[in-house]
Amino acid sequence: MHNALIIALGSPVYVGIYDEQGQLIESIKDDGLGSDVLPLIFEDVLNRYRLKHLIYANGPGSFMGIKVAYLFLKTLSIVRNIPLLAVDGFFFNKNHPIKAVGKLYFVKNSNTIGVEPLDNPVLKGFELPQTIEVKNFNTDSAPYYGIEAVG
Repeated sequence: MHNALIIALGSPVYVGIYDEQGQLIESIKDDGLGSDVLPLIFEDVLNRYRLKHLIYANGPGSFMGIKVAYLFLKTLSIVRNIPLLAVDGFFFNKNHPIKAVGKLYFVKNSNTIGVEPLDNPVLKGFELPQTIEVKNFNTDSAPYYGIEAVG
């Protein structure tokens, strides 16, 4: 059995497939929108792998990206009886700021995520880790939006 790790906080979307020892064995990157690419990616993944867990970045990031990823993965979790686990996006960018809106950025200090205005933040893209340990992910898979939707 394998684990799938999903980063769909915006574009690109990343999906990593990990073996039972937690080693990355396949990396998928797609520059499309999560709503378009997640169904296509998982149609292929589910034909080739038997998944033990779905693990996703539950925020912060694109409000719509988080919402689409959560709804898609939660539905897949229920239909296929695959536990859905979560971790914040800072896990995938070595704790660098994540764009919120305007000059506002999400930042993580210890275990607290906040929003701060930053003039020249050092940004880092998301990366799939080479190894994972399932025990390090949260069973509370609810999305973390961080700020209210801007209308």
